[in-house]
Amino acid sequence: MPARTGRPRKTAGESTSSLYEGSDGRWHARVTMGMRPDGTLERRHVSRATKPELRAAVRELERGRDNGEHRWTEHDPTLGVWLEHWLTDLVPLTTRWKTQSTYTSQIRLHVLPTMSHIRLSELQPENLEHLYGYLLDNGRSIHTVRAVHRVVRSALNEAVRRRRMHSNPALVARAPRHDTDEVEPLTVGEAQRLLAAAAKRPNAARWAIALSLGLRQGEALGLMWSDLDLEDGTLRVRRSVQRWTWRHGCPLTATDAGAGVPECGRKRGAECPERTGGGIRMVETKTKGSRRTVVLPLPLVEELKAHRAAQARQRLEVGPDWDATHDLVFATKTGSLIDPCRDREAWLALLKDAGLRHVRVHDARHTAATLLLLQGVDIRTVMAIMGWTEMATAQRYTHAVDELRRRAAQRIGDVLWSDQATTARSL
Repeated sequence: MPARTGRPRKTAGESTSSLYEGSDGRWHARVTMGMRPDGTLERRHVSRATKPELRAAVRELERGRDNGEHRWTEHDPTLGVWLEHWLTDLVPLTTRWKTQSTYTSQIRLHVLPTMSHIRLSELQPENLEHLYGYLLDNGRSIHTVRAVHRVVRSALNEAVRRRRMHSNPALVARAPRHDTDEVEPLTVGEAQRLLAAAAKRPNAARWAIALSLGLRQGEALGLMWSDLDLEDGTLRVRRSVQRWTWRHGCPLTATDAGAGVPECGRKRGAECPERTGGGIRMVETKTKGSRRTVVLPLPLVEELKAHRAAQARQRLEVGPDWDATHDLVFATKTGSLIDPCRDREAWLALLKDAGLRHVRVHDARHTAATLLLLQGVDIRTVMAIMGWTEMATAQRYTHAVDELRRRAAQRIGDVLWSDQATTARSL
């Protein structure tokens, strides 16, 4: 008798699936997926609203099993349990606090309330698409929904890598399309009006640095006098200021969904009697490329010298109550770190005084980059000044690139179609 080839024949217990209608009105199935490493059968639970939908899901699982695509997972946690584990134990190992805070907010506000009970093995692209539609229907912006999609995708990629699920449904799910509005930086005239209005206010050089050097908000607020060499005309970016959100310091009561409820009963961490981890902090720069040295324009050097003299006078007036912890270039009236929220309020008030349209604080950075490009500064130099590490970031400034293209077209037109060129062609 010839030797048997191909896949070993499965026994009935290894290949059968059972379907039944549950007391909850939904249809359920137990699909045998194969043998675990310990020799026991692995049976996957599947649930759908109707029997035809369940049969289709079962066939899909069986097809993957028979084709060898199924991968055994050690256990099958709920989405809520996995996301809490990812946020608490994995994310802090590789990301900065600001990123951790953003991920936590997006997951706990937008995902866990409605999706935490779903098993990873049962999670489908349609579940995520339903979530995105629900968020949009309840007033969340497309920007927020797309951010949620990116975070869930990252969390599930890690679940796949750690063998908690076979494939990532977020790679298949469709997120709402986002038509990004092009940033409209300040024009030269608007920037000059803003600086004129700032001259009447404290910390006027703060806005001169923003519009001429394009420092990020936190980078400007984190400047120390030791970072400036006004004789050599250089500035070093070494750190940044962030406002950290307060967290609950009281114990959390566990729930079936995996998310904890604070014992203090307060919703916001800032209201917790034992709050922890918040406040204004001095932190590292956004990226390694953000640590840079920038040459100062001569008028800015003179303005910073005047600012230093004014700050010295203010320090004498305050006396021993002056906070000299960081020796900040831009500080509060008592020398302490400026809250980014207060800095944003000062920017909006300055726009109003100057009679200008509403733009974000970060748009001052866009303005600086655009003005540099329009002055003919090469893109590599602009990237060094702005602290960019990828060319893709620079390509966001299409308004400047388009203007440069128009200038190039005008110059080539002047060369080829000038009166002199016309005369030469006629000879």
